[in-house]
Amino acid sequence: MKVKKGDRVEVLAGKDLGKRGEITRVLPEEDRVIVDGANRAKKHQKATRATMQGGIIDKEMPMHVSNVGFVCSSCDRPVRLGFRIAAGKKVRICRKCGADV
Repeated sequence: MKVKKGDRVEVLAGKDLGKRGEITRVLPEEDRVIVDGANRAKKHQKATRATMQGGIIDKEMPMHVSNVGFVCSSCDRPVRLGFRIAAGKKVRICRKCGADV
């Protein structure tokens, strides 16, 4: 998986098409990511000791990694990522402009 926690991405498919957000969590074993502000679902929460107040809450649900595209800071659009070896380290690069990410 080429995207990481904290990357700025754009949703490429689904009901939130075109929304941009930051990846808050990565689930590599399921090939899914959770994007801040995208793919929200209503959850009926029962009142417990931890959460005294019950009700309907908005929860961000995981989406498949193929439905998001990394947003390059110099291109300002969704791009594919690649790798390059620089000084013995693996560095992510933008496939469109070739800049380091």
